[in-house]
Amino acid sequence: MSGAPLPPDEAQRLMALSYYGILDTPREAQFDRIVRLAAHLLRTPVATINFVDQTRQWSKASVGLGDGAVQRQDSFCAWTILHDHPTVIENAPADPRFARNPMVTGDPHIHMYAGAPLVMPSGQRIGTLCVSDHQPHPLSADDLQALQDLAAIVVTELELRAYQQRLSLSLHAQREHSAELQRSLEQAQALSGVHQLLDLELEPRDALLAVAALLGDALDADQAGICRTQGDDVEVQVSHVRPVLPAQHQPAALGAPTAISALGLNRAPAPLYIHDLPALAAREGVPVSGDITQVAVIPAGQDPQGVTHLIVTRRRDHPVPEWRPADRSLLEAAGRAAQQTLDHQQARAWARRDALTGILNRRAFDEDYAALTEVPFTLALLDLDGLKQLNDTQGHAQGDKLLRIFAAALAAELGRSGAAYRYGGDEFVVIADPLSDDHLLEHVDAAVLATRQLSPLVGVSVGVAHSSEADRAALLELADARMYDSKRRRAVHRL
Repeated sequence: MSGAPLPPDEAQRLMALSYYGILDTPREAQFDRIVRLAAHLLRTPVATINFVDQTRQWSKASVGLGDGAVQRQDSFCAWTILHDHPTVIENAPADPRFARNPMVTGDPHIHMYAGAPLVMPSGQRIGTLCVSDHQPHPLSADDLQALQDLAAIVVTELELRAYQQRLSLSLHAQREHSAELQRSLEQAQALSGVHQLLDLELEPRDALLAVAALLGDALDADQAGICRTQGDDVEVQVSHVRPVLPAQHQPAALGAPTAISALGLNRAPAPLYIHDLPALAAREGVPVSGDITQVAVIPAGQDPQGVTHLIVTRRRDHPVPEWRPADRSLLEAAGRAAQQTLDHQQARAWARRDALTGILNRRAFDEDYAALTEVPFTLALLDLDGLKQLNDTQGHAQGDKLLRIFAAALAAELGRSGAAYRYGGDEFVVIADPLSDDHLLEHVDAAVLATRQLSPLVGVSVGVAHSSEADRAALLELADARMYDSKRRRAVHRL
């Protein structure tokens, strides 16, 4: 006994069989009905829908036989698929092709076999609808026509099944595409919100916390916040916690600063996406608490004081199992916007600083003075007496040191109650909360005493004006006039 030869188009036939995705699938009612009808119409104890795979014959539905597979070399159907017409074997024990076949010598003891090929629209024969009997069983032309008609119904059902699968995949793809478009729209709105937040006149830390909160909400993250690194100090602040997050997983679950530092997350120079935090921590020998698995770390800016990262996390049970491309795009766009904003703020801050003394410069004064509201304030103009003489006798380097010491001491004395500006050369301006002339002079005297640790300073001429005395332009002129009056009186006194 030998198995049936391979069809000349075997490769294409196997591809067609794979296209229908029928192999190793569960029983389906429509195919079971066909084999029952075939057994009834042809009066046989056995009826089967078989598919011929590369090395086996697999049964999709059967009557009179158990489900399963046989080796292709033992398959009757492997002969049937060689032709478009039905194959009939009236006496299998007498046929040299099948006399020693285990399905002839053993169960189901096939004596008569008749099979109609399942010819697909592509022309490929991928299987059969067949009947068999363990005893002689003559078949009429009408019987064979019925078998062919039922085989054609099997082909129709296979085509319908494949169409439904493609339709289901198409609908699924459309739903996925629609969901992706919705995500893109939501994330575009989130990114617009990020830019709006960064455009506000907020402290960088407050702006980044607000950005983290917005990102956490847009990404349905469990937690989001910022990590601030200054030297060896690492600080984590949480600004978003998913409302359904259990209480025991709230803010601390974002990650202990020590673990973040040990894993080097706070030093990431580029966006970093972790899908399995416990596995990473285990490899690095770093203990972590909680059940966070996904962590996104996005550089968000650097200034002279330190580095800031956005940190967004998801727990093990999160419905989104990893960081999607759209998630990464949003996070990285937000990180770039934050970095650009911080750079702009830093550049603007440097532009408002006096290069020599480090305090605010005349540009900053002009901006701040123009932006003052109707809140009461005190304005003072200061002129350092004797600075020119000091430069002439001890050199400009010594004079520059004196200016730096005086500026730093004056700014420190004012603290949060006012701001000191270098107006130009040896002139300074103070804008402060309402205070008396004597109180302001005490701050100036303290700054003068600080400078005398370096070199004697003749003194400081001060002109003080209060916002209630005149409008903005006139107020500055008033303070200037009083400062020159003070300078003249001091000059007369020295004489």
